[in-house]
Amino acid sequence: MSNEISKFQDPGLPAHQHRKSDHDPKAEKRAEQQVAILFLLSAISTVGTVASYIFIKPGKFVFLPIMGDVDAQQLFLGLGLAFSLLFIGFGAVQWARRLMPDEEVIAERHEFRSEDADRKDFVDTVKERAGTVGLGRRSLIKRSLGLALGLVGITPLVMLRDLGPLPKKQLETTSWAAGTRLVTDPGDRPLRPEDLEVGSVAQVLPFLAQGEERTLENIGKDAVLLIRLRPEEFQLDSKRLSWTHDGIIAFSKICSHMGCAVALYEQQTKHLLCPCHQSTFDVTRAAKVIFGPAARPLPQLAITVDSEGYLVAQQGFTEPIGPSFWERSS
Repeated sequence: MSNEISKFQDPGLPAHQHRKSDHDPKAEKRAEQQVAILFLLSAISTVGTVASYIFIKPGKFVFLPIMGDVDAQQLFLGLGLAFSLLFIGFGAVQWARRLMPDEEVIAERHEFRSEDADRKDFVDTVKERAGTVGLGRRSLIKRSLGLALGLVGITPLVMLRDLGPLPKKQLETTSWAAGTRLVTDPGDRPLRPEDLEVGSVAQVLPFLAQGEERTLENIGKDAVLLIRLRPEEFQLDSKRLSWTHDGIIAFSKICSHMGCAVALYEQQTKHLLCPCHQSTFDVTRAAKVIFGPAARPLPQLAITVDSEGYLVAQQGFTEPIGPSFWERSS
């Protein structure tokens, strides 16, 4: 009977094992250096992130066995930022495990809300014990942590450059000009009006002369959607109507909200939909915004046919394509 009772007795807690760094100055110094090294690795990773953004141009690809071709800039931006945050986390964990105060406190269960006196004592204790963390006297950790956190904070500021202003007013010019033929993407095949049925959609790019090559930047800016309706379905003023041909209307494919590709067309409602943030444009009313965060319609490309019956641009876009930017607030 006594043996059975002993099995259910409270065995108590094992004696607290103090860490080596609590009583060995060399171990403490070594732990401090390890934490600082982790913070320095974070800082180096952040510098690598910024360098990738500056020196690796978009459109350069590297081959990874698992992922295939990957944009090099995006790859190293992601890896650099991930490692910078990872090493800060590792350093903080190592600091807490090996250097911060290591004392066990046992508190009896009590009601959820402490008494006012206990709450006041807690606040006073926190203020009193804040210095025991050791940040004030551990200058190496303090400086390396400040370096790591400071550089990580700079990273988003550097990348905000993508919001503008853009050099050379890039969004105000495209490859479209008067007489430029519309060719299919992919395929580079010139189109005639009869190639499009009512209700159909085609993505097109400007024709390139022999020897010219498309760049990712130009493809992103030049992409246009052709949509064919019945002419009587348009609700356009005379100027906009003159930019169509035989029921065919052309709009920039780049959403005027954040620059995503407007890729969905609802044939019954005649609405274009951006899948990123659900901005919706009415094709019959010159891509007027009827829903979502976009602030302005999709730019319309004026089209006609040339002497051989192929669809061509009457002129380039008369307004910047794509999202709003610093030089343009609406």
